Amino acid sequence: MIIDPKEISQPQLHGYMLGVIGPRPIAFASTVDAQGNVNLAPYSFFNVFSSNPGTLILSPALPRDKAKKHTLTNAMETGEIVINIVSYPIVEQMSLASTAYPKGVNEFVKSGLTEEKSQLVKPPYVKEAIAAFECKVKEVVHMGDEPGAGNLIICEVVLAHLKEEVLGEDGMPDPFKADLVGRMGGDWYCRANGDAIFKLPKPNRNLGIGVDMIPDAIRNSSVLTGNNLGRLGNIEKLPGVDAVEAFSQTDEIVEIRQRFSDDRAGFVDALHTLAQKFLENNQLENAWLALLQTPKKPTK
Repeated sequence: MIIDPKEISQPQLHGYMLGVIGPRPIAFASTVDAQGNVNLAPYSFFNVFSSNPGTLILSPALPRDKAKKHTLTNAMETGEIVINIVSYPIVEQMSLASTAYPKGVNEFVKSGLTEEKSQLVKPPYVKEAIAAFECKVKEVVHMGDEPGAGNLIICEVVLAHLKEEVLGEDGMPDPFKADLVGRMGGDWYCRANGDAIFKLPKPNRNLGIGVDMIPDAIRNSSVLTGNNLGRLGNIEKLPGVDAVEAFSQTDEIVEIRQRFSDDRAGFVDALHTLAQKFLENNQLENAWLALLQTPKKPTK
């Protein structure tokens, strides 16, 4: 399917993009206008873009009537904003705060969330949020004047608030305790918890061999996936002959040899299945040791 943005409507392009670009973190932005009226609204056109200086960017898009969002006008008037982070326990209240209430209506009150006084900026932060970032607005970049056009609010973090109960033993945020949510397309959201969270080791500091250096018989496996091959390509060097021979004496390999003594294709698939299990348990070396096994030649 080929999509030319010039040949479809803006809502269609919006739907296609948001349906596959996600999950997107949600900026729950609190602002005040020049008169001090508080506003609270969520935006999923948002992310972190720098840590030196700490920089967050959110983008309130122009609605169909082209009227600027209250968050945008407030940020432009005062140059201050607080980005609160949405977790699952407040997702329904966040959604309620997205209602297009008239200017001057306080969404903290409507959503039942608690205003907490910020230290360096005028907008309050959400007491219930697991984290909040007090920010100064460095720049606003307008992408256009038509419906759907973004307005990039570039925010520099001047102070951060973080609930200690979301920290792990290492003193850093624990994803299971943070219980974050992300925005998908349409009415869909994603909860980053349970089986939705997985750990992927970062590539070696030294050069991995790469998928191109994996032997063809393994690279063209009917069992191993692209993700499996990516992990295999992350090894710095293949195990030596002695290690492969020693591994051939393990119970798993002995059992596979006995089960597929007259079935070479079955033997290879079984090895690849075993290697896949090792990869799922982050045992890269063992995965390679399994894959490098060869059938024993029959004795005369």
